[in-house]
Amino acid sequence: MSPPRRADASSLADEYRRVRALTERLAAPLSAEDQGLQSMPACSPTKWHRAHTTWFFETFVLEPRGVPVHDARYGVLFNSYYVAIGARHARPARGLLSRPSAEEVTVYRRAVDARMLELLERVEGPDATEAKRPDLRALVELGLAHEQQHQELILTDVLHAFAQNPLRPAYRARDASSPSGPYAENSPGKSSFIAFEGGLVEIGAGEGASFRFDNEEPRHRTWLEPFALADRLLTVGEWKEFARAKGYERAGLWLSEGFDWASAHQVQTPLHSRLDGDALIRFGLRGEHQAHDDEPITHLSFYEADALARFFDARLPTEAEWEHAACHAAGPVVGNFLEDDALEALPARAGDGLRQLHGDAWEWTSSGYSPYPGFRAPAGALGEYNGKFMVNQLVLRGGSCLTPRGHVRPSYRNFWHPDTRFQRTGVRLARSGKR
Repeated sequence: MSPPRRADASSLADEYRRVRALTERLAAPLSAEDQGLQSMPACSPTKWHRAHTTWFFETFVLEPRGVPVHDARYGVLFNSYYVAIGARHARPARGLLSRPSAEEVTVYRRAVDARMLELLERVEGPDATEAKRPDLRALVELGLAHEQQHQELILTDVLHAFAQNPLRPAYRARDASSPSGPYAENSPGKSSFIAFEGGLVEIGAGEGASFRFDNEEPRHRTWLEPFALADRLLTVGEWKEFARAKGYERAGLWLSEGFDWASAHQVQTPLHSRLDGDALIRFGLRGEHQAHDDEPITHLSFYEADALARFFDARLPTEAEWEHAACHAAGPVVGNFLEDDALEALPARAGDGLRQLHGDAWEWTSSGYSPYPGFRAPAGALGEYNGKFMVNQLVLRGGSCLTPRGHVRPSYRNFWHPDTRFQRTGVRLARSGKR
C-alpha cells in the first residue's frame, strides 16, 4: 500500500515488501483452478496478474541493470501492451495459459523479489555501495503503483469469474466480524447538493505532490461555471425508483448509444444483481446478499449512470468539477478502501459536506479521457503506460472499496470504456448553477 512519497529513502524496500505481500494475500484464498479463470477478454486470470506485475519489475528495473531474466519465455506471456518491448500473448487468450502453473508463478515472484531487494539494498541500504538513484526510485514507485492497480483488478476479475458459477462461490465468507451491512446508527439520509462558485481553478498534480501518474500532469487552469454536487453517492433505494419507473425502457432518459446497448444486452439491473420482487439481490466477494436501500448502487455502466442522472433532473460531474470539489474539501483521503476489508460499498455515514468522495465506488464523470494541456508521454516503452489509451474512454474518480487507500489522491484519473460494469462503479449527481 503506497503512502505519499517519503523523505526517508531507505523505506522504499519496506514499501516494496508490503505491496508485493498484499498481492499474495489477495491471491491466498484462491485455488490454482481459481487463479486460472478468465471470464471475459477485459478480465485476466489472477495468476497472470501476479506474473505480469513481476515481469514489470524484471523488465523495467532489473534487466536494464544487467540482471538476467528468470525465464526468457515469460516475456511474451506476461507483456501486457508494451509494443516497444516486443511480442505479446493475445489478451483474450490469457486464460489458456495453464503453464506456467500458479506455483511456478510463485517461484517467479520470489526470484524477482530477491533480486529487487538486493538491488534496493545496494542503492539505498545502510551499507550502500552506489549513490542513491532518483531514477530508480521513480521506476520502483511506478512499479508499486502499477501493482496496486492490479491488486484491485485481481478482485474485480475474480468476482466476475465467480459470478458465472451457478454455485455462487464466495471469495471470502461473510462472518460476524465482516465490516459490512448498513450503518444503522448513521443513516445517510436524504441527499442534498453542495454548491461551488466555480471560476478559474487549477487541477492536476503539481510540483511537490506525492507519486502521480503522467496522465495527472501538468497542473493547469480551467474555467468552471457555478455547479453543485450531491453530498453522497446514489443509493440502491434511489436506483429502485428508477427501476420502478421503467427507466431502462425510457429512451428519453438515455444517450442513443446507451439505449441501444441496454436494449441489445437486455440490461435491467446493475451487473452482479437481480431483482426478487422489490429486493435487489447482489453477488459480491462475500457471496450473495439482499442489498440494503442505503447502500451505494454499483457495477453501473456510464450509460446507466448518465440515464440515472437524467432521471433525477441532474447530470454527471465533469472531472474538473470533481477534482476542484475534492481539493476544496481538503484534509486526508478517507473512506471505505481495500484495507477496511469490507469488500463491499457501504452506506454513507451521517455528516455534513461531501461524503464518500473517496472509496466505496468509482464515480463516473462526463469527461472523456484525454490529455491535459501540455501533456507529453515519456519517451520509450513506459510512455505507453497511459497516453496511448486517451481515446473513446471516460474518466472516473475517487477509488472504490477494492482500491488500496494509499493509491488514491484527488488528482487520480481512472478510465474505462462507457459500457464497463465489472468494476465497482457508481454515481454522484451534479447540477449546473447554485442549487
